[in-house]
Amino acid sequence: MLKPIIVFDLDGTLVDTAPDLLTSLNHCLTLAGMTPAEPGELRGFVGMGGRVMIERAFAAQQRALSAEQLDTLQVSFLDHYGSHMPGESRPYPGALDAVARFASAGYDAAICTNKYEGMATSLIAALGLADRFSAICGGDSFAFRKPDPRHLTETIARAGGDPERAVMIGDSRTDIDTAKAAGIPVIAVDFGYTDRHVREFEPSRIISHFDELTVEMAEALLGETTR
Repeated sequence: MLKPIIVFDLDGTLVDTAPDLLTSLNHCLTLAGMTPAEPGELRGFVGMGGRVMIERAFAAQQRALSAEQLDTLQVSFLDHYGSHMPGESRPYPGALDAVARFASAGYDAAICTNKYEGMATSLIAALGLADRFSAICGGDSFAFRKPDPRHLTETIARAGGDPERAVMIGDSRTDIDTAKAAGIPVIAVDFGYTDRHVREFEPSRIISHFDELTVEMAEALLGETTR
């Protein structure tokens, strides 16, 4: 029998990676002779992987960016980010307790992120959390990625979870739209990296701390979807 499953986005949801993402982004911007980005700007850049983050940073400074330059900077970003992992990245307060809480209730856990799978897997391993998740699927794991709902449903399938008893946890419109398109309830955290409040995207529930993420909340949402 398939287990119920809780699926987490990674950056800005499960792990606060902002300090290291910003450092690696600014490494690339410095190489390009540009002004380093400020911490407050990061919310508008993240969500679709490092490549898009670089594109958005260039657009914010109204600088042209050729495909060749983007390719070069993306390699620099990945090299810098990977070589400094895990850096200052840490799970958000209460996140690991929440994962343990659901595991005790018989849930599997997985990660569905637009970060490259290798990077996501390396980060989770560097944090000593690899045994907590049945699957870690990144933006290059399949021929599609969030907000395509198949990224989420295939992550659930890879983890061996029950798609009819699945809940998504995310911090952005991308996560919320993905889950909605898949017909899966979604709980949004309001401390992530989106530049607009998650309430605007109408998730199923909103939490401000992982202590609020209870099995009872998940079960209530799953009950609503089966009515």
